[in-house]
Order: sequence, then structure tokens, then C-alpha cells
Amino acid sequence: MKNSEKKLKVGIVGLGKMGLLHMSLLSSMPSVEIGGVCDKSWLMRRIAKKILKKSFITDDLAKMSKLSLDIIYVTTPIPSHYGVIKTIFSENLADNVFGEKTLASNYSQSQELCDLVRKKNGATMIGYMKRFSVTFKRAKEILEQKQIGNLLSFECYAYSSDFAGANLKSTSVIRGGVLEDLGSHVVDLALWFFGNLRVFKVHGSSAVSSISADKIRFQVEGENGLQGIFNISWVEEGYRMPEFGFAIQGSKGVLKVDDTSLELSLIRSSSKKLYRQDLDDHVRFLLGESEYFREDAFFIRSILSGTKPEPSFETASNVDKLLEEVRGKQNE
Repeated sequence: MKNSEKKLKVGIVGLGKMGLLHMSLLSSMPSVEIGGVCDKSWLMRRIAKKILKKSFITDDLAKMSKLSLDIIYVTTPIPSHYGVIKTIFSENLADNVFGEKTLASNYSQSQELCDLVRKKNGATMIGYMKRFSVTFKRAKEILEQKQIGNLLSFECYAYSSDFAGANLKSTSVIRGGVLEDLGSHVVDLALWFFGNLRVFKVHGSSAVSSISADKIRFQVEGENGLQGIFNISWVEEGYRMPEFGFAIQGSKGVLKVDDTSLELSLIRSSSKKLYRQDLDDHVRFLLGESEYFREDAFFIRSILSGTKPEPSFETASNVDKLLEEVRGKQNE
């Protein structure tokens, strides 16, 4: 069978919001077959059986060993990523793994998972889907072309109103904490844009969780004296949906980019602003944001063509490393 005709057999572990989204997107692709689903919830398994009549449905990950899966998607909560992915590799359930962010709960776990991957021949990818946004992708191209000259500084944000106005003190980390839940996206983008960064000043405050910051600000240093500031919060008013953005200062001008638009202001020319619709923001099957489809389509194409997808586990471990630096500085 030719690669163009081959169907990849995919398993999905975790049928929460992201699991259902990926399942739907993958089901729309002619080169993909949903071979099995694993979830601990009886209700979600019942729903899956009605939707995926030909797929194997289970609450036991080890039972997926008999399915000969090409790929497993891990869409469980962040604290479970390490254990699930380690089981996939130790039990040889699939050679190729896609995981939702973050790779693991800490850098040590991420390193261990990367070591396991090096012993395999498969491909890995972590769902930092903002790399597949047309606005952030164009921003990356502008930076690579040095249109704003030498980079001097940047300020970025990741905001949502998920817990705005809340004062409940939880004894558990909600969704892994705002740093992991929202912040990991802008950290990944910043590492993609600027390369290695070093954390040197952190300030965090908490209104919702007793052991995790809900609002955090930290400063970083990059190559050639680049200075950066991160602002991350899920207690901001006025953000119905999560929003991410950067303002980047260069020697020749300023680049501003967020989820919906991109504005380039050069010293010797007038500013130019582009919106998503100006950047061919179209996909064959739209569910959620368009970058989700592009992300999944890219991973599937990578497997079929034998090329390395990005961001890989190795790349995503650098995000976990920086997040750990932030947590460490916050506790000093």
C-alpha cells in the first residue's frame, strides 16, 4: 500500500474536552482510523461506544496492546501525562505519541520521557498549537528575516477570565496551575521565537489555589542581551476566551502579534496590520480554532512521510525546564 493510501490506526487516551476535539478532527482525515479509546469514566466510554461503533473502548490502557496502534494521543490531565506516556513506551502500545501540553509535571519527568523516546524509532509531538496559528507563524517568519533588526526586548501575556472574581482557596492544583495551563503556550512561543531564556525575577499571587499562583509575572534574559517580561493570569476581567500576545522591540521597529492580528511598525516606514483572515486562515475541517486542525494534520503527515514533527518531546522538555525555573525562583 502506498503512503498516500495508508490509514494510520490511532488510539486516544482521555476523552475530556481535548480528547473529544482531537478525536473529531482525526475522524475527518481520510488517512486516519480511530482504533481505540481509553477513559476511566463510564459515561465517556458509553458516549464513545455510540459514536465509534467499530472502535475498541476500554478503561484499561494495557488492553490497547492488542490493537496494533500506529499512534496514541494522550489528552489526560497534566499530572497523569508522565505515567500514561511511560506505560505506552514500556508496554510497546505504539511507536508514535502525541501528547497535550505540558509534556510532564516537572523537568525530571520530561527528561526521563525523552530518554525513553531516544530508544524508540517513533515520532513524538506535544500540542503547543499556537505554533500553527497564522499570526504567530507569520511573526516567526518576520523575526527570522530580521525585519525589525536586532532584538532588544519583548513583553508577552497569556490571559483568561476563567477564575476572575473567584476567592476560593483550593487545596489542589487546578488544571496544573496557571503557569502550566496558560503560561506554557507563551513560554513555548518565546523559546520558538528567541531561543534559550534564563529566568531571573518572579512575582506571583494567588486568589484561587492555596498551592499554585493564579497570576504570575517574571523576567528573562536571552541571547545578546535580550530582555523579556511574561504576564500570565487566569483571573483577568474581560477575556471570554484565552488570549496570547507579544510586543517585540527591535533596532528597526516593533512587532505586535496576538491570536487575531499582527502589526509591524518599522522606523522608516508606515505601520502595517494584518488580521487572521488576511493570512489564509482556512482549514478543511474547522472545530475549535483552525490551528488545532493544522496541528493534527501536520503530525499525521509527518508520520506518513517519515519526517520529524515539531514541537517534539525534546523541544517540549525545554518548556518544562523554564517553567521549573520560574517555580524555583518564586519559592526563593
